[in-house]
Amino acid sequence: MPRLNVIILSQTLEDLNTYNVALWADVPTARQPFYANTGAKSAWGGATATDNQNLQNGSVVEQVVTQRLVPGTPRAQFEALLQTAWQDYQNRITGVNPWSIYGSTWDGTTWTIVTVG
Repeated sequence: MPRLNVIILSQTLEDLNTYNVALWADVPTARQPFYANTGAKSAWGGATATDNQNLQNGSVVEQVVTQRLVPGTPRAQFEALLQTAWQDYQNRITGVNPWSIYGSTWDGTTWTIVTVG
């Protein structure tokens, strides 16, 4: 499990109503090798060594998104928007498996189907 789910990184200088945000999602165990990246490092400077290790081994994945707010948006509404953005991201990581039959082969006569959970 990621230590955090949402990290506000910055406001853009061009528009102080636009924020850059990092989302961290938990990766299902069977798919972690596909997300593993030994050079991965969080966009957030406050990430711990363990946070970065989790990104590197694929147990956690990070996406940086931009969220623009209508001027005057209450903080509680902004927080709710970010929580929804994180939940959508987590649902996509958990629910979409582009590697479901990765490694399946055909030798010219027989298919060997591999299932990745």
